Amino acid sequence: MLKPLFPVALLLLLISSAPSPAAGGSSVFCNRYHYTAGDPFAISLAYVLSDLVVSGPARLGQDYYNISPYPNAFAYGHSSCSGNLTAGDCSYCLRSAVGVVNKSCPMAIGGGAALGNCGVRYEQSPFV
Repeated sequence: MLKPLFPVALLLLLISSAPSPAAGGSSVFCNRYHYTAGDPFAISLAYVLSDLVVSGPARLGQDYYNISPYPNAFAYGHSSCSGNLTAGDCSYCLRSAVGVVNKSCPMAIGGGAALGNCGVRYEQSPFV
């Protein structure tokens, strides 16, 4: 009776051990300068990071640059994914990268996170 269960157990093991799109090495960098509470840059930054996750995976080559639409405190962003990721996996990876940079660089005016298959970067100044 154990024989029919073996293929199912093997399949479950293979599925659960598949690497996530965000798997691999990672690195984080944070600007040493910070914005203060209530700074309009916070709104611009939230816009840029959200847009990177939503719009980046749909771009050709999954390589995307953006700028916030708020002229009183611009934020600039970039996201990219490796070419082997689907748009859904790219989005998942970018959400993870944004989470890492938000946690690692609270209130920094610039920062970035590079995960195994994707990366994000933001700055208060243009960098391209």
